[in-house]
Order: sequence, then structure tokens, then C-alpha cells
Amino acid sequence: MTDQDAVGLDEAAERAVLPPRRLGLVATIAALVLAVDQLTKNWAVSTLPGRAPIDVVGSLRFNLAYNTGAAFSFGAGKGLGPWIGLVAMVVVLGLALGMTSRFVLGAVAAGLVAGGALGNLADRAFRGDTGLLSGAVVDFIDLQWWPVFNVADAAVVVGAMLLVVAGLRAPA
Repeated sequence: MTDQDAVGLDEAAERAVLPPRRLGLVATIAALVLAVDQLTKNWAVSTLPGRAPIDVVGSLRFNLAYNTGAAFSFGAGKGLGPWIGLVAMVVVLGLALGMTSRFVLGAVAAGLVAGGALGNLADRAFRGDTGLLSGAVVDFIDLQWWPVFNVADAAVVVGAMLLVVAGLRAPA
């Protein structure tokens, strides 16, 4: 047996030991985030226009805003938002097919990021009327000391933090 054959056997043995990717969990979490995100945005669009912000508790209030830019309205009016959203989906696909999706925490994290990215892409796709991905993202959660955001944004941030933790825990 040559050294190259031994390396091939080691790789095959390693693949046999790794758990399968949990794509069903990734998809389930993404679908849940997408559904909650779109339901809450529809509520905001039907309830909040033309009225004063709704104070909830402490500095939390509901205040309708539309974001045509990327995160925190960066690049608003420059058409960057849709492209950043598409890049995010490519990254999510890589995460779903990567090592972390083989473990529950990584799969949940990838699902959160995927669902959030899909939620904001859905806004861009279906809430505009001047062309493909021309819509604005609906934001309505206002802490008054942070930019206004939505459920999708929160899922992306929490998912990204969990991906870091999952990446540190996953075997190399």
C-alpha cells in the first residue's frame, strides 16, 4: 500500500465518522424564521402607517421604517441592498453544506441566517414596483438607541453569533 492509498483510506474513514448534514433542520428553522418575519412585517405595514410609534416596554417601540439600503441603511439609494442579500444567500448555502451543519447548533445557526436573509430578500422581491429586487425592507422594531430592524435582521445576527460558537466547537 502506498502513502497515497493510506491518505485516501484516512479520508474515507473520517467521512464515515462524521454525522450527516442536518439540512432538514436548516430548512425547518429557515422556514419558521421566514414565516414569523413576513407575518410581523405584514402586521407592521397594516397597523403602523400614519400613526405615532407604539411604546411597548422601556425603550422598545414599534415604528415603521423602510430600508432601501443594506444593513443599517448603508448605501441607501445606491442599489447595494439586493446584491448584499444575494451574496448572503451564497454564504448561507456554503454554511448549509459546510461542516457546521453536521451538528445541531450549526444547523440551527445556518437556518437562522438563511431564514433572515430570505425574509429580507422577499421584501426586496415583492415590496417594490420598479424592477427585480427593487423593494424596500420593512423595519419596525425600534430600540431608540439602535437602528430600526426586523425579525429577519435579529435572526441573522443571532445566527451569525451561533455560527461562530458552532465553528469553534466543530471538529476541524
